[in-house]
Amino acid sequence: MSAASLTIAVLGTGRMGAPITRNLLEAGFRVSVWDRRPASAVALTGSGARVASSPAEAVRDAEVVLTMVADGAATEELMSGPDGALESLRPGAIWIQMATVGLDWTGRLAARAAEHEIEFVDAPVSGSDGPARDGELVVLASGPANLGPILEPVFSAIGRKTLWLGEAGHGTRLKLLLNNWLVTQVEAAAETIALAEALGLEPDLFTDTLADSPLGSPFAIAKGRAMIAGDFAPAFALRHAFKDVGLALDAAHVNGLELPMTIAVAGRWGEAIAYGHGDEDVSAVVKVASRAPAPHGVAE
Repeated sequence: MSAASLTIAVLGTGRMGAPITRNLLEAGFRVSVWDRRPASAVALTGSGARVASSPAEAVRDAEVVLTMVADGAATEELMSGPDGALESLRPGAIWIQMATVGLDWTGRLAARAAEHEIEFVDAPVSGSDGPARDGELVVLASGPANLGPILEPVFSAIGRKTLWLGEAGHGTRLKLLLNNWLVTQVEAAAETIALAEALGLEPDLFTDTLADSPLGSPFAIAKGRAMIAGDFAPAFALRHAFKDVGLALDAAHVNGLELPMTIAVAGRWGEAIAYGHGDEDVSAVVKVASRAPAPHGVAE
């Protein structure tokens, strides 16, 4: 299927959805867009997107709908609520669910798709807004195998690699693993930088040494350097990462597993959000790494 023959609706044109949309348009797809904040969608008209006034209108002529919003509840609302997309999608259309919503919501959304005879592909992505702009995301796709060739040009337009992982839900499972690894690295970097300062060492000494060592990962080094520089522009907003911490803990609990490190991260990051850092990058957790426990009245 060529890009010229496929119409896509993107529902959710925020930090991730907007660059994904631009890359789809650049690849030659016809794209309609909707966002609960109209200005976010209107900003894409210059790239060739058609703005719709509702999810139902956005998907009316679409063969594929791609959802990228904050969480499972928001996804269900735009698909099933008043003017929801499911009522307008034709049977056999493909729903690519790219938001990180956790296992429970993935199952619920897949069931809603089945009720309407819609093909459901669970395909969260690994990467933040920078890789999204550059078309360098890794797509963690799971769903009917026969959809792979149909969606290959879509995923190639937005990512550098697509992993097909089996039945729907496996993409979300892998995303939970990757994000759990991400948050523990961020917290470790923040605490180690705080320790360097407490010991009277320049924090740059830590990150520079790490960069020349097998102990270092490019991600942890980049976040560590952002912490030292005080650069907290949100590539991955702390409040979204905190939501993902909760999803990982929920999945662990359902499967009888305890994650002590992740539990500790949840407490620390809840404190950082209580101090007002939720809309900053995850690297902002360094601000509470050396802080005394939250004062009375500040929620943890």
